Amino acid sequence: MSGLLLHLTEKSLWEAARRTGTYEMSTRGRTLSEEGFIHCSLPHQLPGVARALYGAEAEGLVVLVIDPDRLRAPVRYEPMKPGGEEFPHIYGPVPVSAVVEVRHWRGPGAGADDDTR
Repeated sequence: MSGLLLHLTEKSLWEAARRTGTYEMSTRGRTLSEEGFIHCSLPHQLPGVARALYGAEAEGLVVLVIDPDRLRAPVRYEPMKPGGEEFPHIYGPVPVSAVVEVRHWRGPGAGADDDTR
């Protein structure tokens, strides 16, 4: 999965994007236009993001595995807080064709599995 970006989201939001052809959500129901970018993670960052943003609500989410080479929008690596670890942010919509895999998220301790694409 080297170089791939991960985005944790609600299954219904991904299903809506599949119908429209474009994913424009950021985090916890907020949109790209509200946030300015789509929050993503690298594989080692995803469990912490799930705990911090979703906690016990993380069950039933999906992980979008995004190939940055298929994006039209720029990706910037930026810290969430000054001096902190950098996370990838996508500054534009994600075409559905850039999502190379979708996995069920089983919770921060369990990880992701089961391709649902």
